[in-house]
Amino acid sequence: MSARILLVEDEPGLVLTLSDLLTAEGYQVETAMDGPTGLARAAAEPFDLIVLDVMLPGKSGLDVCRELRHQGKDTPVLMLTAKTQLVDRVVGLKIGADDYVTKPFEAPELLARIEALLRRSKREKLAPVGRFEFGDVEVNFENGHVRKAGLPISLAGKELELLRYLIDHRGTVVSRDELLEGVWEYQPGVSSRTIDVHVAWLRQKLEDNAQTPKHIHTVRGVGYRFSP
Repeated sequence: MSARILLVEDEPGLVLTLSDLLTAEGYQVETAMDGPTGLARAAAEPFDLIVLDVMLPGKSGLDVCRELRHQGKDTPVLMLTAKTQLVDRVVGLKIGADDYVTKPFEAPELLARIEALLRRSKREKLAPVGRFEFGDVEVNFENGHVRKAGLPISLAGKELELLRYLIDHRGTVVSRDELLEGVWEYQPGVSSRTIDVHVAWLRQKLEDNAQTPKHIHTVRGVGYRFSP
């Protein structure tokens, strides 16, 4: 299931832009355009992440974040702040915000920070799997056996490690840097191109159509996301 994000922002144009951006990345996006509404929804509904502007009508984003933490809500909060609002960024982090992005920002930066927060919050919730099934593929990581439509598929060692890493972090975007560290351990000569080639091989072997994959998705400018 895709992550559910609450966007609390009062600029209509930015709400539309960010909603379209996040929806295109596969997230479920809900919006609120003032502080009191954002606080009410964040307190009453289950969200995986809150993107919260500092300057809001009715109640500031700082107050919203502070009250959520006082209520015991530990949903990750990403604050949106103006470039000159250093004090707001510092205060926001002190009262419980997890990260911040300064306006104006580039889409890849925002997406990368969102994925980092989602990955951090889900890391303890998703236990590494020994066996996993998706589509018509069965993977047994304990003995390295892989089958598609009942037929055995041969995966090289790094292909299997890469697949396991993506599955263990399913539902979130894994950056190329994280894959270099987690799968290849920054081995000499290994580059982002190496990762892209291995992903292409996995798609050819496991996807019904490697050109339009259903499970191993590219997130442009960031990395990859596995969807069961």
